[in-house]
Amino acid sequence: MAEQKTIAVIGATGAQGGGLVRAILADESGAFRARAVTRNPDSDKARALADAGAEVVTADLDDVDSLARAFEGCYGAFCVTNFWEHFSPEKEMAQAKNLADAAKRAGVRHVVWSTLEDVRRWVPLDDDRMPTLMEHFKVPHFDAKGASDHHFTDQGVPTTFLLTSFYWDNLLYFGMEPQRGEDGALVFALPMGDAKLAAIAAEDIGKCAFGIFAAGDTYVGKTVGVAGEHLTGSEMAAALSESLGEDVTYYAVPFDTYRAFDFPGAEDLGNMFQFYHDFNDDFSSARSVEFSRSLNPSLLSFRAWLKKHGERIPRH
Repeated sequence: MAEQKTIAVIGATGAQGGGLVRAILADESGAFRARAVTRNPDSDKARALADAGAEVVTADLDDVDSLARAFEGCYGAFCVTNFWEHFSPEKEMAQAKNLADAAKRAGVRHVVWSTLEDVRRWVPLDDDRMPTLMEHFKVPHFDAKGASDHHFTDQGVPTTFLLTSFYWDNLLYFGMEPQRGEDGALVFALPMGDAKLAAIAAEDIGKCAFGIFAAGDTYVGKTVGVAGEHLTGSEMAAALSESLGEDVTYYAVPFDTYRAFDFPGAEDLGNMFQFYHDFNDDFSSARSVEFSRSLNPSLLSFRAWLKKHGERIPRH
């Protein structure tokens, strides 16, 4: 048997990285081994990965030396940053640079960088269709990732740029589940008008990343996007009605209303949804469901995801 190739997985206890670690461990060919990179190897999630067969190592995205050590001897590295942990695009860009620098130092032969579009390519800062945030950004958690792509190319690191999509899992954890109106009926509020939302099960992003690594050099130097399905808010509400066993009505929230909601990141997400809506053809065409299924044959549709997780959607 050929020697196993080690893939270092950043965010191994999170949604995307965890999906990749589990995909590597479930692969019957045994061609790869998972090195789960985490700040806290003693967490319950890290211990569970170790028990499942992953090698668990410690590193911090703010410490390039620790990352280089974590990447040492690895064939591949899955690189992801978490804007929502700190809400700082500058910090996210610095962390992306650390990842690229560490991959270069360690001689990693294939990086999959989980990225997003820099919305300022479509909506410049002086364009008042959507407000400028933090003085320099339109959608900070998108722009910071897209603006960091060059770190990997500047370093000459063989990289696949993986454009991710909206997580259906946000309906479980992020307060985006249907809410009861004053009349007691469930309303699914999303600022998407009649446009289709390209979305995916978070676990499937990791499985698609595994498909990219398994394809060897096929996608090195390329930008690829993944989605499980493209659905309108009304189509999602219909699926939710079936899953929850009661009528769910879609409400297309105006962008300005959403931006004014009282939760951290509301402006960022309001601008994000407006980008999805206003540039829907560009966003959706970059995320082919058929291509995603070629990487990950077990790709879930929204209804299939609801069959697995619908019971966990909060009911108020």
